[in-house]
Amino acid sequence: MSKEILDTHRKALRINLDASKYGTCVEIGAGQETARWFFRVGGASGTIAKTMSAYDMTISDAIYGPCERYVSRQRLQSMLDREFALLIERLDEKRGATTRFFVFANTVVARSYTRKDEGHGWLGIEFQTEANHPASQIIIHVRLLDKENLPEQEALGIIGVNLIHGALYQHEDPYALIDSLLDNLTTDRVEVDMIEFSGAAFPLVDNRLMALQLVQKGLTKAAMFTANGEVVQPADVLYKKCIIVERGSFRPVTKVTIDMLECATAQFVQEPKVQGEDVVVLMEMTLKNLIEGDKIDHKDFLDRVDILCALGKTVLISNYAEYHRLAAYLFLYTKKMTGIAMGVPSLREIFDEKYYTDLEGGILESFGRLFKNDLKLYVYPLKEPKSGALITAANLRVAPNLRHLHSYLVENHLIESMPDFNETCLPIFSRDVLAKIRSGDPSWETMVPKQVAEMIKERKLFNYAC
Repeated sequence: MSKEILDTHRKALRINLDASKYGTCVEIGAGQETARWFFRVGGASGTIAKTMSAYDMTISDAIYGPCERYVSRQRLQSMLDREFALLIERLDEKRGATTRFFVFANTVVARSYTRKDEGHGWLGIEFQTEANHPASQIIIHVRLLDKENLPEQEALGIIGVNLIHGALYQHEDPYALIDSLLDNLTTDRVEVDMIEFSGAAFPLVDNRLMALQLVQKGLTKAAMFTANGEVVQPADVLYKKCIIVERGSFRPVTKVTIDMLECATAQFVQEPKVQGEDVVVLMEMTLKNLIEGDKIDHKDFLDRVDILCALGKTVLISNYAEYHRLAAYLFLYTKKMTGIAMGVPSLREIFDEKYYTDLEGGILESFGRLFKNDLKLYVYPLKEPKSGALITAANLRVAPNLRHLHSYLVENHLIESMPDFNETCLPIFSRDVLAKIRSGDPSWETMVPKQVAEMIKERKLFNYAC
C-alpha cells in the first residue's frame, strides 16, 4: 500500500497546533521560505520562538563566528549550536519541563540576477524527542535544480518543512523520514546528496546505510563516505581535484582489486596534467553490484564497506550503470584529469552496443560523453583461464564495425593498458574467492590481502565458514 503524503500546508499546520513543539528558524540565502510556511498556515505563535536571516557577512560573523565559506556545513553547524543554546538559556526555566525544543537552520546559495549557476545549500535541525532530553540532529545537503529563482525558493521552503516534520514525528523510523524528504517535490527539482543523523535519538543508525538509502530511493544518483565512515557532500571531496576511480563489487576485495588500483594510480599520477595536483582515489559501487535477487542485503553491503574503509578508501555509491553517466557526474565537480581503472571484461562491455539503445547517437554518443573532458581509461589485463592467452586493452577484439573506433581511442591514449601488473594476481576472480570463503576452502586466504583475510575470519564476513 502506498503511503499518504501530507501536503506542505497540513505538515506546517500540524506542527503549529502541537503545543509540545517550540523552536527557532534561522535561514541565510533564498529568503525565509521555511519559516514563511508556518506563518502562512496560521497559529505560528504556538511554534515559532524566533525567525532570523543574517544575510550580511559581517553581521553573520558577529553572530555565529567567522567562517571560510558561508554556504557550508561549518556555518550550518555554528547556526544550529548557537541558536539551540540560546533557546535553552532563555526558555528552559519557563517551559523546558513541557516543551520539546528545536532549531531549524539553512544556509543556501540560489539563482539571482548575477548568479545563474545551480543552487545548493545545507539544511539541518537540532531537536529534542522528549522535554529535558539531550538534543539530536539531522543534517542534509541539497542541490536545487529549478531553472529560475522563485521555484528554487519554493522548493527550499517545502523541503525545509519536510525535514522539520520528519525530525519531529518520524525520527524513530529514519527510512520513512528519508522517504518523506521529497514529499510534494520531484527529483527534477531537488536532489538530496548527503544526510547525517546524530545524537540520542539515533543510537543504532549507521549513516552509511542512510547514504545507500538516498541512492536506492532516488533522492540522489550518488552518495559518498570516507574511510572513517563519515558521510560527506561529494563536492567537498571532489571539487577541482584530479580523480581516479575503480568500480567493483568488492565482494570481497582481492589482490586483483588492489593491484588494479595501484597500477592505475601509478600511471595516473605520472600524467603531465596530474603532477603537482591533489588526487582523490575513489572505490565505487553501483546499485547493480549491490542487488542480489531483487533486494540489497544491508549486512552484505556493510561487510564490503567495512573492508574498504579498513583499507583507508573513500567509497562512492552510485546509480550510474553506464560509465559515461559516472563521468558526467564527476565532471560536475571537476574539469581536471579523471581516470577510471577497469578490467578487460568491463572494457568489453563498454564496446557492446546493446547498452546504448536509449541514446539517440548510440555508442558514439556514449563515447562522446565519456571523453568529453580530460578522462582516460586504464585497463587491467585478463588471462583467459582455458587458453592462458593474455588479453589487453590493445589486443581486445571488438565488433568489426567498432574496430576503427577502438584503434582511435587506443592510439590517442584515451584507453591505456596497465603494463606493470602482478602476473600472479591474474588467475584470481572475486566470485571464486567468495565461493571458497563460504565453502570453507582455506585457499581463498592467499587470494586477498592479509588484512582483508584477517577481517573476514575475525568478523565472519560474507558467511565465512570456519
